[in-house]
Amino acid sequence: MKNQLGFSLIEIMITVAIVGILASIAVPQYSDYVTRSRLVEAQSKLSDTRVRLEQFFVNNRTYVGFTCTQAAVGSENFGITCPTQTANTFTISATGTNKMTGFGFTLDDLNQRTSAITASGWSNPSPNNCWVSKKPNIC
Repeated sequence: MKNQLGFSLIEIMITVAIVGILASIAVPQYSDYVTRSRLVEAQSKLSDTRVRLEQFFVNNRTYVGFTCTQAAVGSENFGITCPTQTANTFTISATGTNKMTGFGFTLDDLNQRTSAITASGWSNPSPNNCWVSKKPNIC
């Protein structure tokens, strides 16, 4: 009888099945991890913009006139805007773009944080007084 070299068909099929099962678990987990890391980008941009607004207020005694264009520099996944600026109040918004469509966050002069999330599998916290950072609505 000859010595056989290589793998049998059964061994290869079992290996492929195991790899498939592991991939079906790992790929969704990795995808969620990437999404969560992109959420941190928006939240840090909002916090950074808030600091810049406060510095602007110290120098000018008003929030009016501050431009948010510098805040969005380097952000591929979120657009940063300042929709509301008065002499004593402001609101900053981060709206998801590209792969982060469906995610939105706001921050105001009282440091109140809200989430506006319509992405599949995610939801807004209740009460909506924080930035969601993990599925389904964990802050």
